[in-house]
Amino acid sequence: MANTAQARKRARQAVKQRAHNASLRSTLRTAIKKIIKAVEAGDKAAATVAYSENVSVIDRIADKQIIHKNKASRHKSRLNAAIKAMA
Repeated sequence: MANTAQARKRARQAVKQRAHNASLRSTLRTAIKKIIKAVEAGDKAAATVAYSENVSVIDRIADKQIIHKNKASRHKSRLNAAIKAMA
């Protein structure tokens, strides 16, 4: 347990921040799943719309450093490639 007042406050803040970051990570995963679901459904138009709507969510979470910018780029690249590979 934290011994100083400063350390106790940082521990309290860390709990709050962790909950907020977890929420943002959940939002990210949901955005990715929406695109994957559209790709698996086989509807290229719907997948393209889902991609364009959710790519900003991925970028926004990377800007907040919840995930690394390279990881965000990797997700976007793979999702876009999956959409382009559709017949």
